[in-house]
Amino acid sequence: MSDKIKIPAGVFEGIEAVRISGRTNMLARDVVATIALELGYVDAAFWLEDKANHKAYATGVFHGFAACDEQGRTDEESHAL
Repeated sequence: MSDKIKIPAGVFEGIEAVRISGRTNMLARDVVATIALELGYVDAAFWLEDKANHKAYATGVFHGFAACDEQGRTDEESHAL
């Protein structure tokens, strides 16, 4: 069982784009959201700004994120079916 935090694939892509850019410390969630928006990842920016996701984001920074599909399954889980 993975400890990674499952997030929508589009959100994962936005967070990963910010991480790869190296423009900020990933613990600075508000700055990550701003940069995601600048890079065109609107879904990621809104997800990051939503207070309901703050704990999941903080946990994911330390344990990792896993992109999931509309049914909430990661690639690994989809392939296991």
